Amino acid sequence: MEDLMSLLEAATAVRENAYAPYSRFKVGAALRTASGAVHAGCNVENVAYPEGTCAEAGAIAAMVAAGETRIAEILVIADSPEPVPPCGGCRQKIAEFAGPEVPVTLCTIDGQSLRTSVADLLPGSFRAAHMDRV
Repeated sequence: MEDLMSLLEAATAVRENAYAPYSRFKVGAALRTASGAVHAGCNVENVAYPEGTCAEAGAIAAMVAAGETRIAEILVIADSPEPVPPCGGCRQKIAEFAGPEVPVTLCTIDGQSLRTSVADLLPGSFRAAHMDRV
């Protein structure tokens, strides 16, 4: 439980730094790596909407920049009526660095949460093995 609380604290704190002047929808994400390190990210919008960056992608980029490539757990928080899942692109990004059993916790700022897994978020994910030649 303490590990989950540290992810919640990191995601909540970084969410405040989100750059969301267009949607006003701030999102924070924090992940723990296999080594126990925590990396966080927030969404960064751009007036050219497709050029923005999701919070999950920011946390993954921070993890990779720190020299790690395995997610052990991830948490996402947003100010929404119910826990909001990662977008499709971020689901694929998470699956790149996390096994199907890795826990994903989705939270709202008012205390709701939903615990799921990478496999439940992205069943039948496209994996590196699909690119192996027979």
